[in-house]
Amino acid sequence: MAQVCVVGAGYVGLTTASCMAQIGHTVIGIDVDSAKIEALNKGIIPIVEDGLEAITQQMLATHRLTFQLGYSEAISSCEFIFLCVPTPQDEDGSADLTYIRESAKSLSPYLASNSVIVNKSTVPVGSTLVVEDIVRREDIFVVSNPEFLREGSAVHDFLHPDRIVVGSSNKQAAQRVADLYQSIDAPVIICDPASAETIKYAANAFLATKLSFANAIAALCEHVGANIDDVMQGIGQDKRIGNQFLKPGPGWGGSCFPKDTRALVKIAESAGYDFELLRGVIDFNEIQFDRIVNKVRSAVGGNLAGKNISVLGLTFKAHTNDLRDSPALRIVEHLKSHGATINAYDPTVNESLHGINIYKTAIEACASGDAILIATEWPEFASLSPDDVSQVVQSKHIIDARNILNANLWKAAGFTYQGVGR
Repeated sequence: MAQVCVVGAGYVGLTTASCMAQIGHTVIGIDVDSAKIEALNKGIIPIVEDGLEAITQQMLATHRLTFQLGYSEAISSCEFIFLCVPTPQDEDGSADLTYIRESAKSLSPYLASNSVIVNKSTVPVGSTLVVEDIVRREDIFVVSNPEFLREGSAVHDFLHPDRIVVGSSNKQAAQRVADLYQSIDAPVIICDPASAETIKYAANAFLATKLSFANAIAALCEHVGANIDDVMQGIGQDKRIGNQFLKPGPGWGGSCFPKDTRALVKIAESAGYDFELLRGVIDFNEIQFDRIVNKVRSAVGGNLAGKNISVLGLTFKAHTNDLRDSPALRIVEHLKSHGATINAYDPTVNESLHGINIYKTAIEACASGDAILIATEWPEFASLSPDDVSQVVQSKHIIDARNILNANLWKAAGFTYQGVGR
């Protein structure tokens, strides 16, 4: 088993550190946030992620996992150093490598000879060379090992991946990183670093394309009178297509898809290629937000000014507390810009958000509402009683942007119902 250092205790870093310890390695997690490190060493994690708190606490108890503030000599005992720091979107759409560069520079003095720096962050093609150029040591290797974690199931995805991708110009270094995962039953793809870095972006771009395709077909269904649920079931049974990421919704968002699709367009542009197809996918996603806003507008008679809109769900997807680039929030901003008052409930959002009234229950958020928008697919919304909701609303209009409700039940209770492609 290896000595591993994980730099960055955010979503990817915390999952990587805890799961690396779970499969037998000794792991030091590093972050520059003192309050976060103090909480983590007590087993308190800052994110909602199924199973992560339990596995972190278990690994802390075994002493295979510890967290420390900043960079120190302890790094010199580690054979592998994973970079799991943010790569936010820059103003031009490209990925900002500031944190990658700063981490590489801070690590350099402490690295033991023959150690391997592993890029786990989502980084543009050529980023392994950027790190190599900063470290400037022939006895240090840089390897790309992209993550493919879905928020809400990150622990499962780490321990039961579809594949493990390792990219390096040094085959021995790549194999050493691949061997870290030898207890995990999954195919291993060893390739050059540029290919590994492209795989990550290409995977997210393809998934975003599938989601936009599903929303486009949903729009077609509404025009021709077809049912999107039946259509997606029909095409999803085709093994060449598959049924994942074919569920229509309010548009895609989160911490990865918006950032990564725009970054890939920028990477292509920098290389002299116009990725027109992906630009179309991104543009259509913006249109989808408008389509949901128009559904709400039509429900209340065409004018949103002065209307109380009850929004159920604010996170970008269920089973996470991540609000980054949430479709729900994008739609809320559109509704607010047209003069609507937003009364919202989300099971993970307790603090106030600018211009949004936050309530403790779904029923409270629906009180005196002129229309209800289901914006995130939390299971509790699917079990809401139409009769209970009827007693508190101002008007009986519901827009199910996640297609999680039984439309017939809500119609029977006197609601006008609008889904996506239904």
